[in-house]
Amino acid sequence: MAADADAPSLDWATAWMCVTFTRDLTAEKVLTRYGADPSRSRLLDADQASELPTGHFADGAVSLLRSGRLGDWTFCIEEDGVIGSWAEPLAALSRGTETYSVLTTEGLNVFQYWRNGECVENFEPGMPGTEHSGPWWDRVETALAAHEGEDVGMAPVVALVLDHLGITLDDAALAGPWPSLTLSEDDVPSAPRGHTYAGEGPVPPQSPTGN
Repeated sequence: MAADADAPSLDWATAWMCVTFTRDLTAEKVLTRYGADPSRSRLLDADQASELPTGHFADGAVSLLRSGRLGDWTFCIEEDGVIGSWAEPLAALSRGTETYSVLTTEGLNVFQYWRNGECVENFEPGMPGTEHSGPWWDRVETALAAHEGEDVGMAPVVALVLDHLGITLDDAALAGPWPSLTLSEDDVPSAPRGHTYAGEGPVPPQSPTGN
């Protein structure tokens, strides 16, 4: 990601990844709301965590989750998966609080903001005709436009969210030890969307079983 010399490096946000930021929850509670058992987590640095088996196995996909608290916010970065963009986990994560979700995959980028179990904003940046009704659309579009033509994924959007939250999660910080575990998509609780999904913008990627 091209940036000023003093800007933090966010290479981790340029490739396939999904990250959530949730206010006033511990890392253990965040992992629980993803559907994981936090007692299975281990304090691993980035190299150690990368050795955990992820990807497609048998009947489902397995994601690597790394979570930690920074000030009032707890992040959860997911590699090789999209669970943090699904409506059900986001409704759970944001229950009684608020959650931001940023997803970048091969051919799909999604920004979401949830509050108290309900989707406030959900859109695919840069898509003409995308419906939007909140303040984040213009901010996200401006951040991405500043890096037009560069292979930066959603790193500018992640940088925007981090600045808004007043926290730092650059490559150096993420390389250190954080609670880490793997989670199968099949283990993620599903629930009816009901009124928790605003329906404005793209439907977040779903598991092969539709959960």
